[in-house]
Amino acid sequence: MPRAHEYPRLFAYDNWANREMLKAMEAAKAPTGRSLPFLAHILSAQRLWWERITQAKQTYAVWPDFTIAQCAAEMDFLEPRWKETYQGDDARLNAAVTYRNSKGEAWTSTVDEILMHVIMHGTYHRGQIALEMRASGNVPAYTDYIHAVRQGWLAE
Repeated sequence: MPRAHEYPRLFAYDNWANREMLKAMEAAKAPTGRSLPFLAHILSAQRLWWERITQAKQTYAVWPDFTIAQCAAEMDFLEPRWKETYQGDDARLNAAVTYRNSKGEAWTSTVDEILMHVIMHGTYHRGQIALEMRASGNVPAYTDYIHAVRQGWLAE
């Protein structure tokens, strides 16, 4: 698993990639298939995982019906909260979080495992967004991690 000092870069990438996808959807010339529902899901799942870590009540359904504006607002809400969550030392990242999944099953994961899941989950669904956008004749955002690094969009 990543060490504490690696999370700022991973979450900067995730936030950048989500915002790039949102811009591509705004610029789309035709409907983008299921792109917006996938992005809404990424964001609601991120909120859900943050709520599990902080022991807060679940705000949204796992597959909410967000508009583009609601997606942008959710990105603005989540960015500083994830920064607060991953700050600290490796001991903080090893803290156990007990929660119930969407099937009602009880689980315990570490903060570290949850943070890595959040990053990987977004990457997975952004791939689906890219496929949906191409299938509808639109151009998806280029959100490869190495592209962000090469362009200097990620802080060290």
